[in-house]
Amino acid sequence: MTFSITAAAKQAKKAARQVANLTSKQKNQLLADIAESLLANTAAILIANEKDLSAGKKNGLDAAMLDRLALDPARIQDIANAVLEIAAQADPVGSISKIERMPSGIQVGKMRIPLGVIAMIYESRPNVTIDAAALCLKAGNAVVLRGGKEAIHSNLALAECIKSSLSKQQIDPAAVVVVPDPDRAVMNELMTLNESIDLIIPRGGEGLIRFVSENSRIPVIQHYKGVCHLYVDSAADETKALALLENGKTQRTGVCNSLETLLVHQDVAKTFLPKAAALLAQHNTVVHACENSIEYFKGAQAATEDDWHAEYLAMEIAVRVVSDFEHAIEHIEEYASGHTEVIATQDYSTAQAFIRRINSAVVMANASSRFSDGGQLGLGAEIGISTSKLHAYGPMGAESLTTEKFIVMGDGEVRE
Repeated sequence: MTFSITAAAKQAKKAARQVANLTSKQKNQLLADIAESLLANTAAILIANEKDLSAGKKNGLDAAMLDRLALDPARIQDIANAVLEIAAQADPVGSISKIERMPSGIQVGKMRIPLGVIAMIYESRPNVTIDAAALCLKAGNAVVLRGGKEAIHSNLALAECIKSSLSKQQIDPAAVVVVPDPDRAVMNELMTLNESIDLIIPRGGEGLIRFVSENSRIPVIQHYKGVCHLYVDSAADETKALALLENGKTQRTGVCNSLETLLVHQDVAKTFLPKAAALLAQHNTVVHACENSIEYFKGAQAATEDDWHAEYLAMEIAVRVVSDFEHAIEHIEEYASGHTEVIATQDYSTAQAFIRRINSAVVMANASSRFSDGGQLGLGAEIGISTSKLHAYGPMGAESLTTEKFIVMGDGEVRE
């Protein structure tokens, strides 16, 4: 049977009504079943994933993309654990806040409600299939998941785990649609279905996100590239700063919270940069250095304007010496993508000024950029990291997938 995204979206809209009315207990049991199914079907998932990895290597996917695509038993366990963490969280749906009595006598408050049907368009990372489904279900939404062709076998194997769990709980299987056709025409059609789909969240390369943002008839939450900065202040503890650099740049390069630019105050450049150079050399890091830092890095390339904008997603970094705190702020304001920025400093006032003035989604003092992750920030998992300020900003958990309605309680009051 030929797949129809229009028909699937209409069915998801119908299923969303059932999901919206599930109790917290029912949703949590569903998520527990999904986690159990993932672990029970690990072997089948890995076989499917190996098909994707083999095809990816054959098609020349780079190391960062292959890393995002790869699954192993530990990663599947982590995905299952994230689902259970979501299940253990408070249910955002139905929570009431800000109840106030008006002069008329009526009481006015706000109640959290599901958004309806959410569409995810994403590349490469099969864990997104489960994270997105779990978060949307927790928030009482149906979801349409359109992954990339490079992960099609993995996504369909994961879809079977979700489908069996929905069936076990007697929930309409249309509540989670994993698109089986990776044809771009299907994605283009999906973006026109504003009568069935309430929100689109694209997650992937900058090109994909710009394409969806520019062509969708449906509201879009943007997850642009992660040009993350580490600023080493004149009052930094250099040992701590080196640890932040190593963890942020080298632990996992193919993710959006990896460091891409190192800024160093000129007062500590002579002591810090030789240590940074030795550290980065141990990891065979390609360095793009400014004219005031290039002398410290053997084999470094001269940084260009493009390097300050670059999201390398590789063992590669741009380095710049700044004259003072204000220069660091100016650089970040000019080139940051709104994702995550870090300051290394032991000066409390400087740290507070950095946190107050930098308006990226996540701003840190003396902590690795790698903590900019829904799981690490207490969300259990994330559906993405929004770099647009409407309707959510930063890592998005279940609560970010709801909205609010006004509720009014009275005792027969009429307007005069």
